Parts: sequence; structure tokens; C-alpha cells
Amino acid sequence: MFASLFVLLYVAHLLADFPLQTDHQAGHKADRGAAGWRANLTHAATHVIAGSLALVVVAVVLDESVGVLPGAAAVALIGATHAWIDRRWPVAAWVRIARQQKWAAAGGAAHVDQTAHVLVLAAAALTLTALS
Repeated sequence: MFASLFVLLYVAHLLADFPLQTDHQAGHKADRGAAGWRANLTHAATHVIAGSLALVVVAVVLDESVGVLPGAAAVALIGATHAWIDRRWPVAAWVRIARQQKWAAAGGAAHVDQTAHVLVLAAAALTLTALS
């Protein structure tokens, strides 16, 4: 069950992070103020919706249920952590602490960002599998 959950949550993540993310969200989700938070939270909501649909696919197509409350908690965690990571300062802090500034400036920050998101997806899939 873990593999199915992880793959479908990852596909949902890719859909929400790339084709479903607007230019406005991508350009402003880390901005200060209400407009930045609005862009950030609408993008995070896209992740919650996509993740929820992935769990519906798990239940309907694969006939494996994770339960409504654990599933809701998992997608809420995915949305909340996605919003936090996408404020960009957590990634900037990591590359500073890890002494990766040159690598980050050459495009590596996007890899740190995606790795953080994938770690959350793996933890969610593991937790849902353990609870099922």
C-alpha cells in the first residue's frame, strides 16, 4: 500500500506544483503581506485538493482505504508543510546552514525545495500505511 500511496501523492504533488500552479502563485507565494499569503495559500489548497483526489483514486481504483480522518490529516499536513516550505526562507536557511549557497544559486535551491516536499509525501504515505 505504501508504494501506491506514495506514487499517487507524488503525482498529485507534481500536478499541483507545475501545471496547476499559476504564474502569479509561483511569482508571489513568498512575498510578504496579504497578497503573498493569498498566493501561497491558494497554491497550498491546490495541493490539498490534488492529494485528496489521489486518496480517492487509492480507495476507488485500488480498493484500499486509508480512512477519512487519517486521509484528511495527511492532506492537511501536506498542504501546511507545502505552504511553509514555499515561503522560501526555510530553503534559504537550509542552504546557508549546509554551506550550499553557490550550488543553490546555480539552481540547486529548487532541488532542496522539491526534496523537502517529497520527504513530507513519504512520511504521509508511511503514516497512512501504518494506520491502515
